[in-house]
Amino acid sequence: MVATGTATDYRVEIRAGKHPLSADEPESAGGQDTAPTPVGLLLSAVGSCTAITLRMYAQRKGWPLEQVRVHVAYEKSEHGDRLTRRIDLSGDLDEAQRARLLDIAERTPVTRAVRDGLPIVPAGGARH
Repeated sequence: MVATGTATDYRVEIRAGKHPLSADEPESAGGQDTAPTPVGLLLSAVGSCTAITLRMYAQRKGWPLEQVRVHVAYEKSEHGDRLTRRIDLSGDLDEAQRARLLDIAERTPVTRAVRDGLPIVPAGGARH
């Protein structure tokens, strides 16, 4: 993944493999609101990783999971910031299957990275 800041306020062009993305800030923060914010992209990563992981697990088990809808929000409070996540599962799943999928959701790669604080380390020296 490579993120390149442009001369257009806070807009950033992102290349994730062969996929182009963008990030920006809302107008109220000095951006142009042309793309999701970096926090919005983080929330998207949590939600999409959750949905993909649950789909994979259900398919491998042969469970009738029709749809996974994941709602993720960023909340600030005097006690600290946090992400909240609500998962809606559609399909003819029994209670044990639903409980297992919700348990699996707590162990997705992105969930663990965010929750456990994956270290970010410099990769070589700064380039000019």
